[in-house]
Amino acid sequence: MEILILIYILIFVIITLIIFAVMQLKMVGIKVKDFWSFIEANQMLDKLYAFATKYKKLSIQEQLIFLKEAEKVFDAFEKVPDMLWEEEYQKYMEVLNTYKDIRMLRWEGNKEVVFK
Repeated sequence: MEILILIYILIFVIITLIIFAVMQLKMVGIKVKDFWSFIEANQMLDKLYAFATKYKKLSIQEQLIFLKEAEKVFDAFEKVPDMLWEEEYQKYMEVLNTYKDIRMLRWEGNKEVVFK
């Protein structure tokens, strides 16, 4: 019987903590869905950062995948306050610079095809 009461108390505490976290997010002005997207994007940022260090060796297909995934990360990061991801700023900027470089390379490649 005591174990059952303990389980109910633990469930109540967990639900209370979840409600408290959601309320805190709403008070800051962040939607729960946007925050969850940010968490997933933060994980993807780490993977993209690893790719960013070797982007010149990426194939055309890998570059396209990198561009699509980077755009998703950028969108998710825009929806949350900067203070949440200031620790990831260096990685973010490295991915952003690589994104710009790949876009420029692809643009120059397309320009050459059009003008030939």
